[in-house]
Amino acid sequence: MEQANMTDDVGNNTDNCPTIDEFRNQVYSTSYSLITVLGFVGNSFALMVLIRTYRQSSPFHVYMMNLAMSDLLCVMTLPLRVLYYVRKGQWEQGDFLCRISSYFLYVNLYCSIYFMTAMSVTRFVAIVFPVQNLRLVTMSRARFVCLGIWIFSSLASSPFLMSGQSIDPITNKTKCFEPPKSASDRLPKLQGLNNVALALGFVLPFIIILICYAGIVRTLLSRTPAARRQQNSASKAIRMIVIVLLTFLVSFMPYHIQRTIHLNFLSRKSTCSEQTFMHKSVVVTLCLAASNSCFDPMLYFFSGEGFRSRLSSLRHTVRNSTLRHTSKLKPITSSEYGESHKLDAS
Repeated sequence: MEQANMTDDVGNNTDNCPTIDEFRNQVYSTSYSLITVLGFVGNSFALMVLIRTYRQSSPFHVYMMNLAMSDLLCVMTLPLRVLYYVRKGQWEQGDFLCRISSYFLYVNLYCSIYFMTAMSVTRFVAIVFPVQNLRLVTMSRARFVCLGIWIFSSLASSPFLMSGQSIDPITNKTKCFEPPKSASDRLPKLQGLNNVALALGFVLPFIIILICYAGIVRTLLSRTPAARRQQNSASKAIRMIVIVLLTFLVSFMPYHIQRTIHLNFLSRKSTCSEQTFMHKSVVVTLCLAASNSCFDPMLYFFSGEGFRSRLSSLRHTVRNSTLRHTSKLKPITSSEYGESHKLDAS
């Protein structure tokens, strides 16, 4: 489904056109640093809450845990990219880490898309088919779906493991994350693979999500005002719709559209201004794609089943544990000692 290093970086298609290396290095290093901090803090905290409250588990809870783990896997490789761009495009971490850092970014990208799709279908069944929900949506099925998503995304992104570091013959620098050149023999194959990735990795999940949300909205609007006030599932569903659609429109859609345009752009002649614009758009949309790890904690907090109640329960448990620990360590004051001494004497 995925193609190796399709638009992971930008290089020069012609020697006459100016490079955008300075723009690329600044944007990538700044964006990836920010995404690393926000994504790591947000997803680590969410995963801690989900693990500590696992007794309250549900199918939606299973999808949230897997989504958080996928995001953490991605953000842990981003510091390697930051180092690469801070060093002005000089890779010093070895061939294996070059392959892995590209691989995990795209595993996360498609795991996020499919986990969001599974969460949307789960919410759709719960609201539109509440009677059949208990029979159709179970913990065992949720775990099976998660396993299938991990296997599919891992295999589909495996081409990234086939392309590692290389030596630039002009600068003699060790490179990583480099895109295909316009004259590359692999370009037709990459364009075909991109079409498959676009269809299975973005268009199909997006259509499923839109169908689910249309069904959810229709069902919610058909309820009586009293029924809407009694059930808070409606507000959770609306919040999830907003966050998931925002993630798709900001992170996933620009990247997939631009990637398709870019691969077709490489197969034709172009001016320097066109190349500069296209290369800069590669940088921007790839940063947006990586930023999906920052959107997901919003999904847990605002639309997760009982996530805020889980957080409140965890905070209450920690507070009680701290109070008990403090009471055990509390020193005996002089007045308390005097009273106890009098009691002993009497």
